[in-house]
Amino acid sequence: MKNIGLYLKPYRWWMVLTISLVITRAMTELYLPNLMSEIVDRGIVTGNIDLIVRTGMVMLGVTMLTFAVIFCTSFLSSQVSARFARDLRKGIFEKVEQFSLEDIEAFGIASLITRTTNDVNQIQQALMMTLRMVVMAPVMAIGSMIMAFSKNARLSSILFVSIPILLLGVYFITRKAIPFFRKMQEKVDRLNQVLRENLTGIRVIRAFGKNEYETRRFVETNVDLTETSLKVHRIIALVSPVMMMVMNATIIALLAFGSFQIDSGTLQIGELMAIIQYILHIMHAFFMMSMIFSFLPRAEVSARRIEAILSRPVSIGSNTASVSFPNQASATVTFKEVSFRYPGASEPALCDISFTSASGKTTAIIGSTASGKTTLLNLLMRFYETEKGTILIDGVDIRSADLQEVRAKIGYATQKAMVFTGTVKENIRFGREEISDAHIERAMRIAQVTPFVEAMPNKADTVLAQGGTNLSGGQRQRLSIARAIAGDQPILLFDDTFSALDFKTDAKLRLALRAELKNKTILIVAQRVATIMDADQILVLKNGLLVGKGTHAQLMQDCPEYREIVFSQLSEEEIA
Repeated sequence: MKNIGLYLKPYRWWMVLTISLVITRAMTELYLPNLMSEIVDRGIVTGNIDLIVRTGMVMLGVTMLTFAVIFCTSFLSSQVSARFARDLRKGIFEKVEQFSLEDIEAFGIASLITRTTNDVNQIQQALMMTLRMVVMAPVMAIGSMIMAFSKNARLSSILFVSIPILLLGVYFITRKAIPFFRKMQEKVDRLNQVLRENLTGIRVIRAFGKNEYETRRFVETNVDLTETSLKVHRIIALVSPVMMMVMNATIIALLAFGSFQIDSGTLQIGELMAIIQYILHIMHAFFMMSMIFSFLPRAEVSARRIEAILSRPVSIGSNTASVSFPNQASATVTFKEVSFRYPGASEPALCDISFTSASGKTTAIIGSTASGKTTLLNLLMRFYETEKGTILIDGVDIRSADLQEVRAKIGYATQKAMVFTGTVKENIRFGREEISDAHIERAMRIAQVTPFVEAMPNKADTVLAQGGTNLSGGQRQRLSIARAIAGDQPILLFDDTFSALDFKTDAKLRLALRAELKNKTILIVAQRVATIMDADQILVLKNGLLVGKGTHAQLMQDCPEYREIVFSQLSEEEIA
């Protein structure tokens, strides 16, 4: 838990102050039964009114002090736990932001969400309760035992019987409960995953009429989590009756043996009352310990899950002795015998891929499904690391360059167009404050965004819904293309971003790209031959192999795989 401990370090003095206040509270509460004993034995029994008033005023002062200490303890523990949770969530988010796609897939998106929210909440609650109880419970228990034995050691020796029974009961109960906490967090992950799939895939579910199937799947997962939760809470619920039984039996024994001592004159009534109060304090301390045992195991499971994120080495990071790229507006991309295999895959996704995409040229990539087209772009952006071979930008191996510099050279339009909550302008700028409104307007014009944005109520300042649900698929794709263009990076990657466009818009967009982005290195992944026919270079992939490379005319002569794709999409007149 070393990494989680680092987030507590800024609040160590706050914690020391909180613990000091908790100890002060314990001392004041331990002092009150002694004062009550004095009132009974020296005040009420003897009729000393002055002593009763003086001691009563002292008790009132101690009570007020206890109230102030409890208030400060609650305030400080809440502040420390809330701020710690805030910092920890930020730390997890920043670490996940550094993860490669392989790292993210190792945990799963649903699990990462649960760990950042639910697990952090578990630790936050545990920290707050720890500051309030973990110190308080042993101090109260030990202090009460000392005070009780100082009053009457013979009578207080009953604790040597009751406390071991209590400890054994709590131990066996919590030992049985702990394994269920781990299962609960795993089942929370599963519930989160089912819910996330249901919400993101709602159109598919309704299109196939599988609402009842998804409801049944959710209910099964929900019931599974509920049953585990009920099981563990039934076990933990045994702690309270066990403690009450032991506590009541102890008090009965105290009253029975204490009455004989009072009768013999070896014990006063006030002392017996004080001892009973101390015994109640001891039992209350053990009750607090049982509560600690009920939430700490679950918090410990959550802490291990978060530690797994924080301690995981980032598989793809910046080279400490990074090499800088040449200071120029253009860029040349070179793949040299690049091979790659997804983690756990039996077959390589790419095998010995070599090509060069020069500045000012358009390289198109086409091939059947799962041929490795998107994988090729992912390797260029270092979302994954190559298994073999080298990828160069302007002669610099991207593995020896700073990761942020590599990605700063690339404008990327994803295969699935991503639209964020905000205005059209904010989506295109995407936090890059250096991009001016003029650059945004230019990007909108090139990407054919301007026509549909001009029809919006507030034009480029129109707020888009989450996920761009108030836009069509083609509009979202054009917005994604505009975002890639706006940064004016030397390398532009378009991952099948033309598929939802009609042929007329597709043609306009490609003409605008060729006319206004002449010095850019453009790589286009496409399924439609019409989109890439005029590319300077076309790469044909099949099962991860580069089976053809050249212009449209060259490939029509030399590459059977390319001809097969062309004939499946175009008529003879269109080909001619």
